[in-house]
Amino acid sequence: MIFISVIIITLMSYFHYNQLPIYDIDLAVKFILNEQKNNDFDTVSETLGYKPTDKLLIIHADDLGLCESVNSATFESFQNESISSASVMMTTKEINEVVSFLDNNKNYDMGIHLTVTSEWKYHKWGGVLNKNEISSIINSKNNLYWNKRKFTKNGKLDEIRKELQAQIDLATTMGIKPSHIDSHEGALFFDPDIFKLYLQIAEENDLLAFVPIQASVHFDKNFEKPKHAIIIDQFHMLPEGTDINEIKDYYFDVVENLKPGLSQIIIHLGKDEKELREITIDHPNFDYRWRQKDYEIFNSLEFKNHLEKNNIKLISWKDLNKMIDREKI
Repeated sequence: MIFISVIIITLMSYFHYNQLPIYDIDLAVKFILNEQKNNDFDTVSETLGYKPTDKLLIIHADDLGLCESVNSATFESFQNESISSASVMMTTKEINEVVSFLDNNKNYDMGIHLTVTSEWKYHKWGGVLNKNEISSIINSKNNLYWNKRKFTKNGKLDEIRKELQAQIDLATTMGIKPSHIDSHEGALFFDPDIFKLYLQIAEENDLLAFVPIQASVHFDKNFEKPKHAIIIDQFHMLPEGTDINEIKDYYFDVVENLKPGLSQIIIHLGKDEKELREITIDHPNFDYRWRQKDYEIFNSLEFKNHLEKNNIKLISWKDLNKMIDREKI
């Protein structure tokens, strides 16, 4: 009994230390045992008009709306056909720029980056709703909690539901037609009840839900994957602590080693400008240097040639919506 208790404490300490707020023992064991699930790629490829041997890739830009620097880098990358998808944070101050851009560029693929954390040291935001409606996910300074642990431990499901729906409603009211939802910092992927709520919100709004392969451990015989949930079988994002000089090699290696199936690379675009330097101060991961590198690499002819050389087929979340539309026929 003591041995089991020690194992459980060790597991919980590991997840806590690594900013992985998994407090459900059964889920923790599944995570450790790597009980991941995959999409039926034959169905995906057939629905989208590809072969089962094709390598389908979404190049997706997170954090649109964070600031002017991120916005302009993302807009240019869309126009350069360097990315195939992006998602916007509805809790930030620069979302009007995104709306104006989409008014004149309606074909670009835009998701909602559901946001329940505010991680930057000085650049903060609250929720879309009044603080009195979502008090369990707001700190004493009326901002969303700075990390996933505090959100997961304190958040009440009914208040989380209201805020997530309000973010989607605000986007659609402003004229954004989202292709999917995903989660800022992955905060909605750890707690089983919050994860289920995330997928319910997707289904209720007839939107696809991004599910990284790591989060697919939630699915089992008691909780089957709903049709709106799209598991990304090969999911790639810069690991924390990556040296700035290793970023290019990381992305080129990812592309070279992609296997047939559905993949996504999540990038964080921006420009090395005063505004972004101030926002990302004391935050070495995903800071202005990383974002400038992402902007340079993905907009380079060298990287585009690398995609072509490796027979990569770029797709978007708009394309994946055929997975839902097929059900309606």
